[in-house]
Amino acid sequence: MSAKTRQLTIALPPGYRLQDVLAFHSRDTESVAEQVGPASLRKGVLLDGAAVELDIAFGAATAACTVRADSALSAAASAQVDGALRSILGLRIDPQPFAAFTRDDPLVGPLVAAQPGLRIVQSASAFEALTWAIIGQQINLPFAIALRRTFILQAGRRHSGGLWCYPEAADVARLDADDLTSRKFSRAKADTLLRLARLVDAGALDLAQPPSGDVGPVSAALLAVKGIGPWTVNYGLLRGYGYADCSLHGDVAIRAALQHLLDEQVKPDIARTEQWLAQYRPHRTMLAAHLWASLHQRPHE
Repeated sequence: MSAKTRQLTIALPPGYRLQDVLAFHSRDTESVAEQVGPASLRKGVLLDGAAVELDIAFGAATAACTVRADSALSAAASAQVDGALRSILGLRIDPQPFAAFTRDDPLVGPLVAAQPGLRIVQSASAFEALTWAIIGQQINLPFAIALRRTFILQAGRRHSGGLWCYPEAADVARLDADDLTSRKFSRAKADTLLRLARLVDAGALDLAQPPSGDVGPVSAALLAVKGIGPWTVNYGLLRGYGYADCSLHGDVAIRAALQHLLDEQVKPDIARTEQWLAQYRPHRTMLAAHLWASLHQRPHE
């Protein structure tokens, strides 16, 4: 095995919902950066400047992972591999504490019972999660996926295995706003993406999660960036950090799910949604997962 190839095996928990993970990574039907098979997943990522293919074969209780880099991995990149794998496999948040917390809850308990073992699948990095949040905000999902694909093809790099790798901050920082707006990005999205990338690339914004797990400093730093608001920060924490207590009160789908759950005629407003979600601290991320899932379980959906 070459120095650029590494193999490792990750144990999967009982009741692991493989189809959820594969569905998340197969949203782009053109398979530009992710390729999904019946029991396999390939994803291209850039780790500290190196183009890397994560090739995962799923067994009954394990995921056999082959890491193929186009160049020697730095110590920083090597350290990022395990976290990236755990994120894209949805292993960052254990769903059992939330299941226990809501077991006797008359409203949320049945949602959790209907989706046992439901997990949150993360992006491979915090930067990927945050840029995806910016790209996807306030537009429909098919258009967001198309913009994401364009973004990858513009700023990413192709791995020798064929997949494109999601760009890092340095790659995006080299773009101009016109590069994005000429490809159907709004000027506001383009400016925010470039602002974020340039701050991260210059070292003025550190996206690393502190060893303590406290996301407060990261949240405050992100909120100080023009164009980034609470929804983007919370969604970025959810997809990029595996933070267990994200409040998605500004999310339209969360409000729609809550309307159905409470059997009300109109969606609750953002303030009321935030107040209602607060009673499920410190498990609001898993609550969001189940509220999202509940929309797809309704007979008319």
